[in-house]
Amino acid sequence: MDQIQRILGQPLSIPSPQSKKKRTSMISFFFKVSWKLRFQRMEPLKNVFFILAERAQDPRAKKRHLIMRGLGTMACEAPDQVRKYKKIVLAMLVHGLYDPVSSEVIYESLKALTIILGKIQGKSLGSFFIDITLQTRTLLDDENDNVRYSAFVLFGQLAAFAGRKWKKFFTRQVKQTRDSLLTHLQDRNPQVAKACKTTLRACSSYLKLRKEYSFQSEEDQRNPKLCRQLSHYHPELLQFFYANKIL
Repeated sequence: MDQIQRILGQPLSIPSPQSKKKRTSMISFFFKVSWKLRFQRMEPLKNVFFILAERAQDPRAKKRHLIMRGLGTMACEAPDQVRKYKKIVLAMLVHGLYDPVSSEVIYESLKALTIILGKIQGKSLGSFFIDITLQTRTLLDDENDNVRYSAFVLFGQLAAFAGRKWKKFFTRQVKQTRDSLLTHLQDRNPQVAKACKTTLRACSSYLKLRKEYSFQSEEDQRNPKLCRQLSHYHPELLQFFYANKIL
């Protein structure tokens, strides 16, 4: 419980000019959640997620955005606890993918899902795999650069976790996504284009692409094994390396 309260109360990094104001508001919000737990008799950790699930339905986009960002942080800092209540967490994040108003909520949901799926190795997703795949596919063509970028990273990760159970389903989804994959190889945002190339490689077995259509330049071939390993085990690091042009 102390670990969760520490996570909820710590300042979360928000890279924007108004980061101080947003950080204060986030800390205040999560302290309210943490304080409410003191007066509950239910299992404290379980309460955290139930309260967050309730707040994730808040009509204010700013509140929903804070929840999704907080879930991503909790997944990084307390993966075992998040894994224990993954059904509640996944339900919140999938709901966030469908946010009708805020691209920031969608963006944070994509990032958090990428982290959580990496932590749980895509195991026991159940029908969530279908929900995540279907909505992520639609976000590959989103107008927001950050959303497109994160959608490609997550879609590439899903390719590694499809397994036998979802192979036929995911193969159909990849084939229906082929136009988007080919189009965004020339995305106006170079980071999105690079993420698209990595995702195309991850999906190549589903598309059965010939060698001449692998779209790999010399630069892309430098660390193919490392990229695959990062996508599977540490997708958050792969995102960081892409953003900082390390890979």
